[in-house]
Amino acid sequence: MSYSELQNGSDIRGIALENETGEKVNLTDKAAQDIAAAFVRWLSAKTGKKDVRIAIGRDSRLTGEALLAASAKGIFSQGASAYDLGIASTPAMFMTTVLGDAPYDGSIMITASHLPWYRNGMKFFIARGGLEKNEIKELTKIADEIAAEGITDAGKSPEKVSFMDTYTGYLREKIITGAGKGDKPLAGLHIVVDAGNGAGGFFVTDVLEKLGADTSGSQFLEPDGHFPNHIPNPENKEAAESIKNATLSSNADLGIIFDTDVDRAGAVLPGGKTLTRNDLIAALSVIALNSNPGTTIVTDSVTSDGLTAFIKAKGGVHKRFKRGYRNVIDEAIRLGESGVDSQLAIETSGHGAFKENFFLDDGAYLMVKLLIEMGKGNSLASLIEGLKEPAESAEIRFHVGEVDDLQANGDRILGELQAKAETVPGWSLEKENYEGVRVNCDAEHGNGWLLLRKSLHEPIMPLNIESDSEGGALKIAEALYKLIADEKTLDLTPIREFCEKGGK
Repeated sequence: MSYSELQNGSDIRGIALENETGEKVNLTDKAAQDIAAAFVRWLSAKTGKKDVRIAIGRDSRLTGEALLAASAKGIFSQGASAYDLGIASTPAMFMTTVLGDAPYDGSIMITASHLPWYRNGMKFFIARGGLEKNEIKELTKIADEIAAEGITDAGKSPEKVSFMDTYTGYLREKIITGAGKGDKPLAGLHIVVDAGNGAGGFFVTDVLEKLGADTSGSQFLEPDGHFPNHIPNPENKEAAESIKNATLSSNADLGIIFDTDVDRAGAVLPGGKTLTRNDLIAALSVIALNSNPGTTIVTDSVTSDGLTAFIKAKGGVHKRFKRGYRNVIDEAIRLGESGVDSQLAIETSGHGAFKENFFLDDGAYLMVKLLIEMGKGNSLASLIEGLKEPAESAEIRFHVGEVDDLQANGDRILGELQAKAETVPGWSLEKENYEGVRVNCDAEHGNGWLLLRKSLHEPIMPLNIESDSEGGALKIAEALYKLIADEKTLDLTPIREFCEKGGK
């Protein structure tokens, strides 16, 4: 097998344990060893240094320790130095390259984010940020060469190093400085955290409690790679309900939920109102605009029209771009380089990055920005006042059957839909669109919009629908179903059932 099969955009991901699905293990210890060795060769070529220093961290997954040890073996085999940082967050692993007295030349995070317990992966960082898709492709090519050569075990073990104290000190200082109320700016606030048995428990003990917050009622803080309580994913319905219930039962001022490696987050207000997706983007946009009037907020493609109007009303500019956290971050950086100020890049999934924080997608830092507002005595609910929410929204995922070229097939479907959409009464194509086909539907024909696009990584085509009228989502879905009813490469069962059930 070529290691290119393990590439997942700008990450490495694979099956790390035998499981009930029957999928074969492909992210083996040897794979981690060879790919980590490739990172050394790649980094040495970029820096001109042979003895590069590389930090390795992991989340709570069952295979984390073994893959970390294998990665260290690969690093040592190339004459470089490896350091074991233990359980850490993905954002903290980036910070190893820019914080401290002697930042590392690079870092590796062993994680598969919110994916099932039997999967794992690798993320790579240098001081510039995470490696890009084309750079991961280079790594896999080098790793294939290393696999053919074979690796000699250097017989070394990585030095165990503590870094989370440095990272959490950085977060605490941001809150103290931002709130301007001394060294206990969260005193008197009750904040609960759900870490989903991932790596995020540190936020309770090393950030919130040290700043004076009451954290009683926090849950699932202990790392457990079986994820016994719920999927550690702020978008998961069970997980969202779990933190909502914990917030309400504790009568807390704020509830916080992290994904496994803490690069995403969501929040819950005292009455149970969630700050996720459009709500979270709106709140953080106001914070960005308060200090940077007129800035451009870059989001992914599935944000609502209500959010666009909200950002505009606050004096900002909203640019919808492509799905994928690297896409929105890279676009915000590109805008800045072209002379357009962009302080925030954020996906509806909860991946969000502020320019002031190295454009790093860091769930903990997003919560830091909310906590600063609370430390000042400001109401988080007031941040999203005036945000219009759609009456209805739906996401339908079409599975793609066996095709010779998945991407070409998706392009064909989108091209045909674009041509047909212009013939539907009350429909008009969105003029500024960077992904898939986005159609605006007038009041008589659905009063909202639809977006059909290709998935970044899976053999599916997601469809998002929003309407500002009751029953509007059904109208939009029914009209679309007529247009694509003859498409043989898509499983149309989900939209057919959606229509049969009256839009539910």
